[in-house]
Amino acid sequence: MSSLYKSTQTLIAKAADTMQLAGDIRAVMNEPERILEVNFHIHRDNGDMQMVQGFRVQHSTLRGPAKGGIRFHPEVDMGEVKALAGWMTIKCAIADIPYGGGKGGVIIDPRELSEAEKEQVTRGFTRAIAPIIGPRRDVPAPDVYTNAQIMNWIADEYHQLHPTDEHWQAVVTGKSIENGGSLGRDSATAMGGVHVLTAYLETISEDIAGKTVAIQGFGNAGYHAARILHERGARVVAATDSRGGVYSTAGFSPEEALACKKDKGALGECLAEVIRECTDKEGERCRVITNAEVLALDVDVLVLAAFENQITDVNEEAVRAKVILELANGPITPTAHTSLVQAGKTILPDVLANAGGVTVSCYEWQQNLAGETWTEEAVAEKLEKSQKAAFAATHTIAEEFKIDHRTASYILALRRIEAAFRDKHTAGER
Repeated sequence: MSSLYKSTQTLIAKAADTMQLAGDIRAVMNEPERILEVNFHIHRDNGDMQMVQGFRVQHSTLRGPAKGGIRFHPEVDMGEVKALAGWMTIKCAIADIPYGGGKGGVIIDPRELSEAEKEQVTRGFTRAIAPIIGPRRDVPAPDVYTNAQIMNWIADEYHQLHPTDEHWQAVVTGKSIENGGSLGRDSATAMGGVHVLTAYLETISEDIAGKTVAIQGFGNAGYHAARILHERGARVVAATDSRGGVYSTAGFSPEEALACKKDKGALGECLAEVIRECTDKEGERCRVITNAEVLALDVDVLVLAAFENQITDVNEEAVRAKVILELANGPITPTAHTSLVQAGKTILPDVLANAGGVTVSCYEWQQNLAGETWTEEAVAEKLEKSQKAAFAATHTIAEEFKIDHRTASYILALRRIEAAFRDKHTAGER
């Protein structure tokens, strides 16, 4: 069984025990409603045929269509996809958007494919899962190694298969703007996380300005988080990508760091370009830093925006940040989370903090269904209201039970899922 899947079950069980959740809801949450495993073929550019395997998991449709990304990765497995589908069920309930949870995966390395081959994989997978997806059934989105172009191909393939569906664009979110995507989507995950962080700091009468920040994972979410926090007065002192990064107690510009990373291909190559002064004057220093080292920096806020299982029982004691903002899915294992909370750390959990992405995806879906286009300002305003409301509801539960925010967020989700289950059960008896 995937460690991610076990972690998901552990987190649900902990919240269920705390709130004394009824056994029928536990059973409903423990396994997905539907799993589709598919095999299809593509023709490589050299003429060879290759079989490709993929999965689509619909964990729950109690609160609405299944919602969740599709990842292309050579090591994706069913356990991982089931875990992520379960997380999406929880996340959508916390955000109080009309979705359940789903996830998809294709076992392939897109870095080894040409653009034409990636299109074949995308269209082949779309045809294979077409019987279970749709604007009112299951709405995929981008994930690891998938992007707006791939979402455009999914929408187009679905349209070819369902030419009479007037809402065909709503079958998938994360599309390019010209193909029905939503303004504000690129920075939504990061912005949603910043709203949660801001709301938390307000509860302790503090704000972002002046806070020191370290970022693990300088991809889309990590970069935008660094940029937004920098704009709001925080001092970004460290950032890493998959091959390391840079650290300076004086801080640096995220925009300059991104420009250099694009030029050189790795953030760790950018020390001289990003940090103008690198001296020991008054304790200031700078250096190249690893992904492991960034976790142990003495900062106010540590942003985890890379991969799962970054903080475990092996390295938890090295973590010194006061607040941890999870923009990645599952970056802290359950055992490490317990230890960090006991050590006085505040963890703003993934299912709450990174829900901005799926929330703006919901806005895209709603715009497609209504034939509307919202302004970026309207999207931003709705996202801020949604994320702050989700934090407020979570924080109230945390205070009610005297528990951490992760367990509180799961309780919030389970309460809403239970209500949907009871409503449907009652309606079915009429």
